[in-house]
Amino acid sequence: MSKKSSSKRFEAGSVPVDVLHCSLGATPKGAQDAVACEEPLEIRVGGRSVAVTMRTPGHDRELAAGFLLSEGLIRKREDIIEIAPCLESDAPENTLNVFVAPAVRVNFESLTRHVFASSSCGLCGKSSIEAVHQHFPPLDSKVMISSEILTQFPARLLAAQETFARTGGLHAAAIFDAQGGLIISREDVGRHNAVDKVIGYGFLERKLPFDSHVLLVSGRASFEIVQKALAGRIPIVCAISAPSSLAVEFARESGQTLVGFLRDERMNIYSFPERISMP
Repeated sequence: MSKKSSSKRFEAGSVPVDVLHCSLGATPKGAQDAVACEEPLEIRVGGRSVAVTMRTPGHDRELAAGFLLSEGLIRKREDIIEIAPCLESDAPENTLNVFVAPAVRVNFESLTRHVFASSSCGLCGKSSIEAVHQHFPPLDSKVMISSEILTQFPARLLAAQETFARTGGLHAAAIFDAQGGLIISREDVGRHNAVDKVIGYGFLERKLPFDSHVLLVSGRASFEIVQKALAGRIPIVCAISAPSSLAVEFARESGQTLVGFLRDERMNIYSFPERISMP
C-alpha cells in the first residue's frame, strides 16, 4: 500500500478488507467490506514518552491535548507551544511530540493511566476519586436542559458518525450546548479516545471550559469518561448505554449529572436530576 493511499484511508477512518459473507441456507459470497482503522499513537512531551494508546488515526492533536489535560499535565491553552509529528521516531505518523511552554513544570509521576494502554481500557484502577479532585475540583453548575432536547441527541450523534456507518466499529463522543447545538463530534475505536478528542478540540480552539454543555458518548459511561468530562468542566454526562458503579459514585461526588440509557425518548438519571427539566 502506498503512503498516499494509506493516508486517504486513514483520513476516512476505515480500511477495506476482503470478507466472506455467510448466511444459513445460502451460498457464501466473497465481498469487500470496511473495518475501522486501529493504529498505535505514542504521545511524547518534550521528547519523553508518556503514553501509547490504540486509536483511529485522525484528529491526533486533539487526542494528545485532551489526554494531557485530563491527566492534569497541562491546564491552559498557553501551556502548549506546538504539537507535531516526532521526526526522530521510526513511525512519525504515529508519534506526536508535545512542546510545552518553559514555565510549565510537567509532573510525569502524576499520570493516572498506564503508559501503555489499549483502546478499550485507558485507566486501570490507578486513580481514586480523591486524587482526581486534587486536579479537578467538583462542579457547582446551574445549567439546565430540557429532556425533550436531550432525547434528540442520540439520533444526531448517530447521523454524525460517518465512519461508523461504513464499519459499525467505532465509538463516538459529542459536545452539545444547553440549547441543543452540536459543538463537535468525534469517532474513535477507543471510547476514551473519542472523549479526549472532543475535549482536546475545545482546549486547542480555546472553547473550554464546557461548563454549560453536555457530553454524549455512544456506549457506556465508565469512571474515566466521567473523569475526563470533569477535566473539561462538563456538568452533564450522557451515555446511550449503562454507567458503571464507580462512574455513578464519581458523578455524585463531583457535582455532575449522569444520564444512562439515553435512547428511545427514555433515560435513567443517576445524579443531580434537577439539571434535567421534564415536560
